[in-house]
Amino acid sequence: MAAIDPIELTQSLVRLNTINPPGQEDQCVELLADVLSAAGFHCATHSYAPRRTSLIARLGDPAAPRPLAFTGHMDVVPLGAKAWQHDPFAANIVGDQLFGRGSSDMKSGIAAFVAAAVEGADRWREGPGLTLILTAGEETGCEGAFDLARTAPELLGKAGALIVGEPTSNEPLLGHKGAYWLKAQASGVTAHGSMPHLGDNAIYTMARAALALENFEFDTPAHALMGAPTLNVGTARGGININSVPDAAEFTIDIRTVANQDHAHIYRCLCNKLGPRIQLSSLLDVGSVYTEPNNTWIQDVFAVCGQHLGAVPPEKTVSYFTDAAALKTPLGAPPIVILGPGEAGMAHQTDEYCLVSRVHQGVAIYRDLITRYYDHANTFSSAS
Repeated sequence: MAAIDPIELTQSLVRLNTINPPGQEDQCVELLADVLSAAGFHCATHSYAPRRTSLIARLGDPAAPRPLAFTGHMDVVPLGAKAWQHDPFAANIVGDQLFGRGSSDMKSGIAAFVAAAVEGADRWREGPGLTLILTAGEETGCEGAFDLARTAPELLGKAGALIVGEPTSNEPLLGHKGAYWLKAQASGVTAHGSMPHLGDNAIYTMARAALALENFEFDTPAHALMGAPTLNVGTARGGININSVPDAAEFTIDIRTVANQDHAHIYRCLCNKLGPRIQLSSLLDVGSVYTEPNNTWIQDVFAVCGQHLGAVPPEKTVSYFTDAAALKTPLGAPPIVILGPGEAGMAHQTDEYCLVSRVHQGVAIYRDLITRYYDHANTFSSAS
């Protein structure tokens, strides 16, 4: 199969405005489906809202061991208030830097693994195969991936391993923390502000509850790589005017969890801590992702990356979440690594860029990982 230029593909993707909201990832799906279909991939789409479309492309022998899967999201975050020096949708290249919103997070990652997959498509179709999962709506809570996993898991199939192409500067990461966001609501009784004794001030109830969480202690020990779980009260609001006793107030809680921490258990602990006057409801529930470093395939990933980077990288995790949290269960709980050519520090930044040289390096790493997966497919599939 003719090679795909990963830089040109990155530029083409960056030039498609997929700021979320509204997303409109169907633009990227049309482009990528054409490229992958031409290489022999079977492409299927799934939409969770108008123009919010994900693409699943599969290649290989269904009777062979589980395929190697890649995933990446096509939506990008808004530009922010600060003016850009480079047109965020021109994908201009200056020296080694390719500028544009989504260049690092994470359209270069998508371009790199698509290029690697297409380049060797003639070989990949004869073995365990590849599954490429391109998702909509990741930036606002992985809606596309969760909807896909919930309503159309048959499109995904199972996988022997999963590579998440988020920006890591081509250094493999073993996982990420979970995110559990809650809304806490307090009710009271309204009254005139000059007669507060006739009412029940919901803001006071809310404030006492929020302060009770200031030094909340989880009953989970710190993780060796992820550290300790965290809790932060992020917003608070209540009341409708200054001269009334507020009868409603609320605040929001941002919890970041570590591997194997159960969100349902945390919910019960918070309910006990806050008492019956506080009603809790879930806003976002994204679990942690972690693969032990002694996993056979993970060790191979670190060895391959070390060859390209000049030294075996250290074992690390990150605090942000990825679509892997939604995809790991329907894919059969394979080992997962977060690994992409985008610049780790450029995500969501003004004048975001990726490095052209790093994208080419990413293609080479992905190519070697696919090749080694094929050479050891039975070993890796059984180890997962």
